[in-house]
Amino acid sequence: MSIAIHNARLIDGNGQTVERATVIVREGSIHAAGPSRTVSIPRGAVRIDGRGHTVLPGLIDCHVHLCLGAEPDVVQAVERETPTETLLKSSQLARQTLEGGITTVRDVGSRDHSIFALKQAIDRGLTAGPRIIGAGLAICMIGGHARFIGQEVEGVEQVRQVVRAQIAAGAEVIKVIASGGVLTPGTSPDQAQMTLEELRAAVDEATRAGRKVAAHAHGSSGMKNAIRAGVHSIEHATLMDEEAAGLMSRHGVYMVPTLSALATTAACRRGCGIPDSARDKAKAMTKRHQASFKQARRHGILIAMGTDAGTPFNYHGENAQELERMVAFGMSPMEAILAATSSAARLLGMQDRIGTIERGKAADLILIEGNPLRKIDVMRDRSRIAGVMQAGRFVAGPLARM
Repeated sequence: MSIAIHNARLIDGNGQTVERATVIVREGSIHAAGPSRTVSIPRGAVRIDGRGHTVLPGLIDCHVHLCLGAEPDVVQAVERETPTETLLKSSQLARQTLEGGITTVRDVGSRDHSIFALKQAIDRGLTAGPRIIGAGLAICMIGGHARFIGQEVEGVEQVRQVVRAQIAAGAEVIKVIASGGVLTPGTSPDQAQMTLEELRAAVDEATRAGRKVAAHAHGSSGMKNAIRAGVHSIEHATLMDEEAAGLMSRHGVYMVPTLSALATTAACRRGCGIPDSARDKAKAMTKRHQASFKQARRHGILIAMGTDAGTPFNYHGENAQELERMVAFGMSPMEAILAATSSAARLLGMQDRIGTIERGKAADLILIEGNPLRKIDVMRDRSRIAGVMQAGRFVAGPLARM
């Protein structure tokens, strides 16, 4: 059976817009897409009138934690839950993510390897959720940031062993911790963590297995260590200096800014349940984070959307709020959409499968009422989402009931 979405505005993920377009979906893939006058609708196709709506690629969030539920104190929440409770919670959060128009996520740190079981369940159709590219446990130094969802290591040889173990368990990306962080007590975001040699060992082992490496780094010293080690993305890049920005630009390292994470933590008043140490660190870095984002744009650094969904009050399913923040700090709506589609797909190494609406690619689509190029916040309005399609099937929104 073919599905034809016609009379819709098309944002193709490559930066092009067609005001009156038709998209043909067949057997889970895009069969044709373009101006309605040039695309023939096959006989017997299910027709969906997209008048007044925009069709665009399913969004990609390159930084989520499905084991975290946006609780005020996520560290305490994970410590109190059993692994089974966390897995069940993660399944619910994955469904919420999909309903928000996010069809692919990169999960860059979970309490255990159950994220791979969730991925398999989604892939087999046992439960609803986005396509998951999972890291499993984050790799950190002893006593380092993210140890509550990580594997602590010391020395090059242990790093190599842990990377191999992560890959054997199912990791499709490796996550390393190159600086302190906000949520882990006793760590400072501006201090480097893991040595350059350890980071290089992680990249070497990951590369040998065909995996990319994402590095958590707030401070510039941790950023520079990670870039020199050969990582593919810097997560947060909050306290970027000119040298770090220049290195990222020259080496083609992506920035995954996660603007929403600091913003939602910093916006909370004292007594809201977020530990004071985390809240104070977030508040102290918010303006620097905004400046770093603008600095990255000046340097032409590649940017892919990531939210850090799951951190305090940073809800799964509300991922599109990151688009609003990127636009507020200087991106055009089209640039923000590209960061969440084709640019994110390239970071994941999945540009041949997802991220754009082109013949032969997976039919991951959003049909949304309105024009996000005029008002980006329509992307976060669930009431405007007519349908979320994943691999050619509507899985959320009113059209999922057709």
